[in-house]
Amino acid sequence: MKYQDEYRDPALAQSLVSEIHKQARHKWVLMEICGGQTHTLMRYGIDDLLPANVELVHGPGCPVCVTPLETIDRAITIASQPEVIFVSYGDMLRVPGSQSDLFRVKALGGDVRITYSPMEAVNIARRNRHRQVVFFAVGFETTAPANAMAVYQAKREGLTNFSLLVSHVLVPPAIRLLLQSPANRVQGFIAPGHVCTVMGYSEYEALASEFRIPFVVGGFEPLDLLQATSMLVRQLEAGRHEVENQYVRSVTREGNRAARQRMLEVFQPWDMKWRGIGEIPLSGYRLREEYAAHDAARIFGLSTTSVAEPAECIAAQVLQGLKKPTDCPAFGKRCTPDLPLGAPMVSSEGACAAYYQYRRHALTELQTV
Repeated sequence: MKYQDEYRDPALAQSLVSEIHKQARHKWVLMEICGGQTHTLMRYGIDDLLPANVELVHGPGCPVCVTPLETIDRAITIASQPEVIFVSYGDMLRVPGSQSDLFRVKALGGDVRITYSPMEAVNIARRNRHRQVVFFAVGFETTAPANAMAVYQAKREGLTNFSLLVSHVLVPPAIRLLLQSPANRVQGFIAPGHVCTVMGYSEYEALASEFRIPFVVGGFEPLDLLQATSMLVRQLEAGRHEVENQYVRSVTREGNRAARQRMLEVFQPWDMKWRGIGEIPLSGYRLREEYAAHDAARIFGLSTTSVAEPAECIAAQVLQGLKKPTDCPAFGKRCTPDLPLGAPMVSSEGACAAYYQYRRHALTELQTV
C-alpha cells in the first residue's frame, strides 16, 4: 500500500481541512472535472469535511456518461451482426441505449467481449482475420493515445478487419461551454490529473485568463483533492486566476509529447455531441482520412440519428454541476445500478453511481480510520 497510504493519512487530512476552514472567508463553488475524483470525494466524505461556504459540484468528466445515446445505439447495431466481434471496456456494456444495451446483445448471442486494452482487440483481430473486430474507442484525452496506437498498428500490419467506433471527447471545450452558460455557478476548477498527464495543462491557461477563473490540476487520492481545494480557495480569496499543478508527481505543463504526437497523427478534432448536453464545437476526435478504412461508422454505413433522452433522467444537469444526484426523484428508486435510467448510474466514474455506492453509509473511511 506504499504510495497510497501516504496520500490517505487522516492526520494530514485533518490539517488540510483546518487550513481550508481558516482560508475560506467567502462562499465558493468548486467543480472537480474527473469522475474518478468524484468517487474519491464521495468515498471519503471530503465534501462533508469542508466548511459550509465551500461547495463541491461535479462536472462532465465521465466519458461513459457523456457518450451519446445515438453512439450506444450504433454500437448495439454493429455488435448485433453475426460476422462481428465487438470489443469494449466493461463499463459500456451496461449503459442504456434507446431500446437496449450491449449486455442484452451479448445475452442474445452477440460476440461481445470485455477488454482492458485496445491492443487486446488488435490481437483478437490477428487471430480472427475472417471476422470484423470493432473496438469501442471511448474516453477523454487519457485513452486516446492507446486507441490511436492500436489503429496505427492495425494499419501498419494490414489488418483490414480491425476498426474503431470512436467516441472520444475533450475536456477544455466542455469547460468553455460550462463557463459560457448563464446558469454557471462554478468559480474554480480541479482539473483532471489523468488527462493532464497526457495533455499537460497549458490549454487551461487560456481559459483561466479569458474567464478569470482559477484551475488546479489535482490527483485522485484524498490528500490530493484536499490540497487542490486548499490551493483553489487560496487563489480565490486572493483574487487570483492562475493554473497551478498539485499533481506534480504525474503532470508537467507539456504533458506526454510522444503520446500527443501519435494521437494527433491518427485523430483530428471535430464537433461532438455530449449525452444530455448537446453538440460542443471541436470537443471530440474522429479518425483522420488516412485511417478511414478503420472507421467502423463508415465500414458499416451507419447514419447519424437523433434520440431523445429519458424525460425523468436529470443526468444533463448533474453533468453540468447544476444539480446533485440526490436531487433526482428517481435516484435509488426507479434508477439504480441494476435498472439505470442514465449512464451516470452505471459507470465506474459516474456521479450517480458514486452517490449510490457511498452516500448510503453513515460514516466514511477517512473519518473512521
